[in-house]
Amino acid sequence: MFSLGANSVLFGGFDLETAMKHIAACGYDGIELSAIKGMCEHLNLDTWRQDAPGIKEMARKHGLKLLAIEEAALDEQRLATCFEAAVELGIPVVNIGPGGKSGVEEDLQRSVAAMAKMAEKAAALGVVLCVKAHVGAAIHDTLTTLRAMAEIDSPGFGIDMDPSHIYRAGENPVEALPRVLSRVGHIHIRDCPDRGPGPGAPELQACGRGEIDLAGYVRVLLDAGYAGPVDLEIIGAGKYELARCAIIAAESRGYLNACLKALGAR
Repeated sequence: MFSLGANSVLFGGFDLETAMKHIAACGYDGIELSAIKGMCEHLNLDTWRQDAPGIKEMARKHGLKLLAIEEAALDEQRLATCFEAAVELGIPVVNIGPGGKSGVEEDLQRSVAAMAKMAEKAAALGVVLCVKAHVGAAIHDTLTTLRAMAEIDSPGFGIDMDPSHIYRAGENPVEALPRVLSRVGHIHIRDCPDRGPGPGAPELQACGRGEIDLAGYVRVLLDAGYAGPVDLEIIGAGKYELARCAIIAAESRGYLNACLKALGAR
């Protein structure tokens, strides 16, 4: 059974203590720490050594597992630091996007080569670097995801399978998931109101609000025995008041928990 968490980026307008308090109040098992430069740095990679004891104590206080870190960028220097922070915090997964531009072969090759290099560094520390297909990026759909899987065989490399990006690539995420599941190490989850290109307003990213068959997606994960993190990732709420952020988190957790109960998993 997987752990159900929330990425702290949803509470990007507030401090980490506030994010943890409300994520725990919504009933999540754990938290993914946002280390996204320029968007939300609840994990500051410049000060992580001094911050780590406080982060661990906050998580203990609120009863949350530290499930993952989202660094987001394919930045070798920041990733190397992030891997060290992950080890200290006991976090098994670091998530990134692939960078580059869709349809540009050189960008895809460059992205795969950089990830292969960083995956080896991750593996040496017992961490898994996970990448997700991202709208507009070099890896943007299932075929380009499979390309990366075929070319990177390191145990330090995995797939962060985000149904919202696959849906916006024009695919059915429920059908796409089994094709990559053997290497999936993390799930970012949210809904979408349409095929995009954007994911919609934060409210419309709440699980159950959009057009993605998330119940079917959860069923595939359970049938496969997936046991990694599943983290809600809602973007664009950085200027929202606290109540709106908490409502989105609670609504999404309620929907996902209902799916799990319906499938006999909770």
